[in-house]
Amino acid sequence: MTEKIQLTFKPKQVTKHLLSLLTKRGRDVIESRYGLGSKATKMTLDAIGKKYGITRERVRQIENHSLIAIRKSKEYKDTQPTFTELKEVILNLGGIVAEKDLLKYLSKDPATQNHLNFILVVGEEFKREKEDEDFKHRWHVDPELAKKIQNSLKKLYSRLSDDELVLEGDLINNFLDECKDVNEKYKNEEVIKRWLSISHKIDKNPLGEWGKTSSPNVNAKGMRDYAFLVIRKHGSPIHFKEVAKAISQYFDKKAHVATTHNELIKDPRFVLVGRGLYALAEWGYMSGVVKDVIRKIIEKEGPLTKDKIIDKVLKERYVKENTIMVNLQNSKYFKKDKEGRYSIA
Repeated sequence: MTEKIQLTFKPKQVTKHLLSLLTKRGRDVIESRYGLGSKATKMTLDAIGKKYGITRERVRQIENHSLIAIRKSKEYKDTQPTFTELKEVILNLGGIVAEKDLLKYLSKDPATQNHLNFILVVGEEFKREKEDEDFKHRWHVDPELAKKIQNSLKKLYSRLSDDELVLEGDLINNFLDECKDVNEKYKNEEVIKRWLSISHKIDKNPLGEWGKTSSPNVNAKGMRDYAFLVIRKHGSPIHFKEVAKAISQYFDKKAHVATTHNELIKDPRFVLVGRGLYALAEWGYMSGVVKDVIRKIIEKEGPLTKDKIIDKVLKERYVKENTIMVNLQNSKYFKKDKEGRYSIA
């Protein structure tokens, strides 16, 4: 996220001016609803209703009436430069921005954020879209652009398979493919990342790889998921001690070596390919101990010579040749024919 902007107006002074025309009760309802008082806590309709001994629906009517009164007032007209400035900010951020990102960009102070949120609610040029299953709460000032971006995000999501992980640069390129007719001025990395952050269904993991939020590869929830991401990033078999160390480094989670090893043993996503060395099953490694690997190779290829078996096993396991020979010589599992080829006993 870009660094916080320096606004030319003071949000608390702006809201004070806008609220000055309201009745005492009207002002109190608005301050309570939007957290504009001395405490930055927002009150529910029910809580305000209990305070005044009126129904929540009556509170809603007072709120709506107050907002309409503000928009028709001289004070509202006086505030136009503020609205113009905020509109320019939203356009510079990409025209449509997740509410949380927008408020954090405008101010780090929660109380000030409440005042800014109220100014956006009052301003008629600002449109707030409520959170749904696809997107977070968001603000925009260009309905056509907002629709294009949201449709593009839906298409981008539909292109991802369930547990797929995509590098950030590739995802940005894929997203650009989906929104070719959007104004070129918006097509920079910062804006695109901001657009991506609107989505509820697409996110990135702590290693910077993007995918579906429903995937454990993105929303890693335990040691096994962390281990999977670490080994995948490493790209080749890695010792469980190094896996534990990397989990602590990347995810800021305490990973005990013994616990990590136990989790790797239990999960079919991992294959033990050497003394303490683990690979991912998706890389094509055969499961099982050396004896099982030899058996699977012979089942697939038919009888093979000692040298060919050793060569094939070494592609599956980081073991000594002697370990393979010891297993081959076990007459309970394997037999040798006159041509020196081994088959299953």
